Amino acid sequence: MTTRRTVRFAGLTALTAAAAFSLTVFQAGSSVASASPASKDTTSLSHSIGEGGAGSAEYQAGSKADTETLVDGSTARISKLGDLHYSAEIVSDGAVVATLDADRHDAGLDANGMYVVLGVDGEIHSWMGGEHYGPGTYELEGGWTAEVTKLGELRYHADILDDEGAVVATLDANKQDAGLDANDSYIVLSTRGVISSSV
Repeated sequence: MTTRRTVRFAGLTALTAAAAFSLTVFQAGSSVASASPASKDTTSLSHSIGEGGAGSAEYQAGSKADTETLVDGSTARISKLGDLHYSAEIVSDGAVVATLDADRHDAGLDANGMYVVLGVDGEIHSWMGGEHYGPGTYELEGGWTAEVTKLGELRYHADILDDEGAVVATLDANKQDAGLDANDSYIVLSTRGVISSSV
């Protein structure tokens, strides 16, 4: 018997298992990622943040949620802005060098070879390496496959496939990088046509 793998998106527990949905990823702009579960039995994962968890009194709208050190030594200052809405300021040498906004959808960033995904649950993940460049078909961490195509200047599209070849998510980097947490596999597609992943 073959078991089909599907992407479960963190923080979307309010959706019914049979619902079809699309995700829009914002990284201080209008990057777009859409996803459609491959099977009707798809369920969602949820995570808690810090000691109190996402539902505790210390995580009110607009409150500071966490500070994390990223893999390159810079700092991410994460704030909760609302339900399934977190922002992160990336700070290096005391200056804010980038901002991520995960508003009901994950956000991603290619920061000169450091890749960052901010989830709708407020968790942030960063890594270096694992790059694939330009159009092509690539094996990603976590057992996923990406089919990357160039759509125009600073615009790339990636279909994320499961182990049976079914499209379970798409990422569109349209003048803004896009990112995705796919069952604790993290994927960034950049406007440079670079796709990178980590677990």
